[in-house]
Amino acid sequence: MTLKSKIILLTVIPLLLATAIITYLGVTHAKSLTQQELALYEQRMIETRKQALKDNVAIAMSAIRPILNDPTLTTEQAKLKVRRLLTGLTYNEDGYFFAYTLDGVNLVHPTQPDFVGQNLLEFQDREGDFLIKNLIDAAKSGGGFHRYIWEKPPQLIQEDKLGYVVLIEQWGWMMGTGLYLDDIYRDLEIAQNTMNKNISNSLFTVLFVLGLTVTMVLLLGLFINLREHRLADARLKNLIKRFIKLQISERRKFSRELHDGINQLLVSSKFRIELVANKLRKGVQHDTIEADLQQAEHVIEQTIQEVRQISHNLRPTLLDDLGLEAALIGLLEQFSERTQIRVQYQLMPNLDELAEEVEITLYRLSQECLTNIEKHANAENVSLKIWLQKDALHFECRDDGCGFNPRDHASGIGVFNMRERLALIEGEFSIHSEAELGTTVRALVPSEIAMSGGQNEPT
Repeated sequence: MTLKSKIILLTVIPLLLATAIITYLGVTHAKSLTQQELALYEQRMIETRKQALKDNVAIAMSAIRPILNDPTLTTEQAKLKVRRLLTGLTYNEDGYFFAYTLDGVNLVHPTQPDFVGQNLLEFQDREGDFLIKNLIDAAKSGGGFHRYIWEKPPQLIQEDKLGYVVLIEQWGWMMGTGLYLDDIYRDLEIAQNTMNKNISNSLFTVLFVLGLTVTMVLLLGLFINLREHRLADARLKNLIKRFIKLQISERRKFSRELHDGINQLLVSSKFRIELVANKLRKGVQHDTIEADLQQAEHVIEQTIQEVRQISHNLRPTLLDDLGLEAALIGLLEQFSERTQIRVQYQLMPNLDELAEEVEITLYRLSQECLTNIEKHANAENVSLKIWLQKDALHFECRDDGCGFNPRDHASGIGVFNMRERLALIEGEFSIHSEAELGTTVRALVPSEIAMSGGQNEPT
């Protein structure tokens, strides 16, 4: 798995976990609130029904009270008249009144007249509730409510019912009415379904937003990945171009040195040898011939020195024989001896453990800095430091010369070569210079490149 894939996973997984936890807590809380709201709604509806039952019973008592107080009627006449009144007294679609003696004998039941005259004291609903007995007990206690199951007209389907009864004391009757609760349960079910649907819609919205977010993260990661690949390809192409330019520059320099140096010396040696050969054929004196041979020998020695110098420029033999530290110290000592400029240096331990391409880059960088100082700086002191700090290898060459404007020399071949050499090993290069304050050249190479080696070796 690539690093970019791991980063995307580290972004997506916490997002999914956080969303899952928040969604779970939100849904759980929403369901809890839903149950509380439904319970409160049911309680309010029951209280409303209780008040309606009390009002209905109060109206019925108001209707039968004149009969109870009519002195012109006998007790039996009054009872008969009250029974007829309660039988015909209805409200809403299924509201009616009933009456029982305290012994449990039914006196009034408009929807089920077959019950009239029967003793229902031991009657039980489907859940085993002695509903008539409990209603009588509620009436004896001064009036009260009782929930039970009863058949609802006209289909006579058993439904939950809430009854309210009072006691007609002078006759020993229990009279009351009831309201079915199926419409409350139906409203509660509709409300619960609506709330559950809202919760589901919210959950789907969260999941949609989550999916959209994850998709955007993945697309953004893919876009960044493709963009990084394009940038990496562009940087690689640019690096290859720079490397080719550097190679061409080095080859031109090498070709110029061969043509202007070694080639001229060899031609001169050839002329000297041909001159000796002509003198030998003409019988010229030995002393003259010996002088020409000495001159030819001198030219050949110059040629050898030139070849050694070119070889040293291509790859200093000191790097292979003694290592970077000895090569830099030798370079600095030769520079100080040649220019009479004081040199100070501070080199990190284990300098010879650097990667080969980093060694040659640091050597060439030092060589180029010293060459520029010798030619242009008019300095008295030079310091060279190489150290390893945190995650990078640092290089610094400082002089106290006349300085210059880096912008005016940014395209110079020396600066260009130094910058390109650092770019080939993924390093950073900078120059700071001010008039009369000297020049500081800095370079930085990532430690993983410096200690383990790069991909290309500059020549």
